Amino acid sequence: MTKDLAATLTDPAFLFAVLVAVAVFATFYTLASPFLERGDLNKRMKAVSTERDMMRARERARMNADASKTTLRTQNNQSVRQIVERFNLRKALVDDNTVNRLRAAGLRTQNALNVFLVARFLLPFVFLTLAVLWIFVLGNLTDRPFAIRMLVAIVVAYVGFYLPNIYISNRVTKRQHSIKRAWPDALDLMLICVESGISIEAGMRRVAEEMSSQSPELAEEMVLTTAELSFLPDRRVALENLGTRTQLDIVKNVTQALIQAERYGTPIAQALRVLAQEGRDERMNEAEKKAAALPPKLTVPMILFFLPVLVAVILGPAGIQVSDKF
Repeated sequence: MTKDLAATLTDPAFLFAVLVAVAVFATFYTLASPFLERGDLNKRMKAVSTERDMMRARERARMNADASKTTLRTQNNQSVRQIVERFNLRKALVDDNTVNRLRAAGLRTQNALNVFLVARFLLPFVFLTLAVLWIFVLGNLTDRPFAIRMLVAIVVAYVGFYLPNIYISNRVTKRQHSIKRAWPDALDLMLICVESGISIEAGMRRVAEEMSSQSPELAEEMVLTTAELSFLPDRRVALENLGTRTQLDIVKNVTQALIQAERYGTPIAQALRVLAQEGRDERMNEAEKKAAALPPKLTVPMILFFLPVLVAVILGPAGIQVSDKF
């Protein structure tokens, strides 16, 4: 019996029939399984809702954890606002240029303006107090006349008054440098988006995503412009705001080209291509200017550090020989 069972199991015809049966069953199960499954839409919706609640909980936890790392753009300092309102600093120190400079520096909130005004109001008194303590209390500049010491204290107070402006100017310069370097590449990407049939809003959003690693400042400005294009009644105002915030001529030229294209219905692909080439040429010219300015800048260090060493190396052995002979 064992021999018969072994012969049956090793029979090629029997093995072929078993394989065919398995293949038929697998095919039937594959075709029928979608029809045999029960609808679990409610289960999936419940899972999605649970996942959404978990994501919200994680975001709230992250925001609470980052609450201590607030900046000028996120916090709302009530004491600073009270100082500004009590002394009416907006009327005394604020004009259109001040607001535009703060926007160009990336500080757009009302709290940032309040902090800037309070800094300009308090820093002169702080610097004056420190100068008086250093000069009159600690006994420095005692060999100078009293008028000279008072003049030094007043000059230090003026430095404190203009120190916030210096900080804002440095921040604007760094921000403009970052935007200017990445602007030609952003125009090339925008040109590709426009030629492929994408709208300006979608193109700017896509360019902002692509340029976020190269220039976060430019990506931020484009995202803000996209938002303004979506909700402002006049698109021209949104494009003009981009040029006002950046305060760069190359950006203003592009915004004017976009405004004219929307007003007259002209194609903007050629204009974007020309403006991108101009921006790239300007960037290359600046690099060439810096390279051309290197020889004059290196003259003084070479005279002070390289020339004495070179003279010592060349004339040193001859001087030693002359001193040995005489």
